[in-house]
Amino acid sequence: MRLTKAIISISNLKKNFRNIRKKVGNAKVIAVVKADAYGHGVKTVVDALNSLGKQKPEYFAVATADEGVELRQLKIKQPILIFDPVDKYQAYKYFSFNLIPSVSTQTNLNILLKEKKKLKSTKKIFVHVKIDTGMNRLGVDYSDAVKFIKKLSQNKNFGIDGIYTHFATSDEVGSKYAKLQIKRFDDVIKELKAKKINYGLAHAANSGAIIDFPEAYYDMVRPGISLYGYYPSLQTSESIKLYPVMSLVSKVSTVKTIKRGESVSYSRKYFAEKETKIISVPIGYADGFSRSLTNKAQAIIKKKIYDQVGTVTMDRIMFDVGNDNIKVNDDVILIGEKDKLKIDAWDWSKKINTIPYEVTCGISKRVPRVVKV
Repeated sequence: MRLTKAIISISNLKKNFRNIRKKVGNAKVIAVVKADAYGHGVKTVVDALNSLGKQKPEYFAVATADEGVELRQLKIKQPILIFDPVDKYQAYKYFSFNLIPSVSTQTNLNILLKEKKKLKSTKKIFVHVKIDTGMNRLGVDYSDAVKFIKKLSQNKNFGIDGIYTHFATSDEVGSKYAKLQIKRFDDVIKELKAKKINYGLAHAANSGAIIDFPEAYYDMVRPGISLYGYYPSLQTSESIKLYPVMSLVSKVSTVKTIKRGESVSYSRKYFAEKETKIISVPIGYADGFSRSLTNKAQAIIKKKIYDQVGTVTMDRIMFDVGNDNIKVNDDVILIGEKDKLKIDAWDWSKKINTIPYEVTCGISKRVPRVVKV
């Protein structure tokens, strides 16, 4: 196994899920495990969550039909919602692997009906209707939603298992726009109830809304990044205690002494101010350690934090450790904590203007995932 590895804490994952469960009360939970469970390893994550017995998720959700197929191949029995719009090239997978499509247009429905006819299926197609309340990305506009859902409910080929919307600003505490989206979704639900249209399960709350907008819990919630131990922004409250699930750890590969004035790595972006030791660590941008972290990142080695120096390369990064007694095979913690020292994905994010979602998703398959119970 490579010296560099991502350590996945099953205990932290379970703690996060239980804390979310406690926060949302009676609402069902649809665990979002798209993008290989945000880079944590989808098999590891779904197996861990399904080991929780009566507390396990009622649903799973992923972005693509292929991701849904992967879950079925992992023997997942819960309903699986696909966020992507239906397309004709993927339509057969919804039938063959019992996946729930998201629909919001007549075109979506026509594709499914055509595939149903082609497969000579006699089963109802259960769907979730995506409603656009202000994200302005996907979904039937909230002003047209009731009309669309009413017509859909009258089509015997379909069953409405749920309706949902997605927030644009739920990671901003007290967001007026999130509250406007909630009102729009509430109005749709109210009108559907008045017309006695069965819409199944209503869900809207992503991680930000789970943390700060309890009025958006409805029948089910959709935790994503919070499952993996991160708040969706630095603005949310911390009303749920979360524990990072992924640590990124490597080892010192080489130690080299250089003289004052000598440079390190490509393009000579770091010069030693005095004679010093430069260590190299076998991780680079091909592993998800962004080149933008050049001369910005840090690591914990022994009981001290050291600065990364020189241009980040495809396979290797360097640190200036001065005259300290750092040796080959010493642990290098890039994300994680030790002896009250801590570096997390937010530390990376602040340096390169991104978010923990991108950091964890970006840790490539080249980095082996090691499960820690």
